[in-house]
Amino acid sequence: MQTSAIILSKPRQLGLGQVGLVAPGPQDLVVRISHSGISTGTEKLFWTGEMPPFPGMGYPLVPGYEAVGEVVEAGAETGFRPGERVFVPGANCFSETEQGPVYGLFGGAAQTLVTKADRVTRVDPGLGAEGALLALAATARHALAGANATPPDLIVGHGVLGRLLARLTLAAGAPAPVVWETNPARRAGATGYDVIAPDDDPRRDYRSIYDASGAEGLLDTLIGRIAKGGEVVLAGFYTQPIQFAFVPAFMREARLRIAAEWTPEDLVATHDLLETGALSLAGLITHTARPADAAAAYETAFGDPDCLKMILDWES
Repeated sequence: MQTSAIILSKPRQLGLGQVGLVAPGPQDLVVRISHSGISTGTEKLFWTGEMPPFPGMGYPLVPGYEAVGEVVEAGAETGFRPGERVFVPGANCFSETEQGPVYGLFGGAAQTLVTKADRVTRVDPGLGAEGALLALAATARHALAGANATPPDLIVGHGVLGRLLARLTLAAGAPAPVVWETNPARRAGATGYDVIAPDDDPRRDYRSIYDASGAEGLLDTLIGRIAKGGEVVLAGFYTQPIQFAFVPAFMREARLRIAAEWTPEDLVATHDLLETGALSLAGLITHTARPADAAAAYETAFGDPDCLKMILDWES
């Protein structure tokens, strides 16, 4: 089998190409993808070439770990049936391109995927393209569900991750957080919480600050805003060494926590919140493009501040 896929041949050089697919086994599903998301975190780092060394990393590669589609073939041992709608968190199912092997470290940006059934999550067909956001929502949930975690009373950044952190905080019944956003255009779209410019906020007694911006050199500012014994949670992805001035952190007995990627338990919990209506993914997708226009779509996703989330529409 072969499929169309986004191939990142080297940093800043990608396009639509053909790749081979491994043969499915009895525990595998063949999924026809309808929509896949472009991640402005790890995927951007692969695109720019700034990703630190990572096991299984290399070029050319098929990027993406946010994909949703329909099962078209189900192995006898999967417990699935054709026609079911599933979220696929990437797949390592590619054999080779015309130029040779291709890495499938994430591997979700393809028209057809072969994946183990225990990696996918059933989703409501009514979610449509929003189903591709399940992993990002699970990432936000993982940050909030860490050991001894305290709900945020300040979130830094009103991108998709920041919005999901705020929505999940409200869904948990916690008080509404304050959200900082430096871009005036991104301060819209909040429901149930306030989004303000950092310079307009005089508070210096936050118990828990979640940084969803991934910005460099921000840690000293955030430590200066916490109460004694307060916590700063790094929920973004950081390529440069994290540094901070010791004395202010010492005076506040500051705590620092790093939130890693989501787990299968986070996917299940997030799916349940969506099923009950406690969490909404509405309003997060701002741009959609055809896979044939992937080069321009990736430029927009990573360079246009008005783009919250770019989705590739494989059905188009």
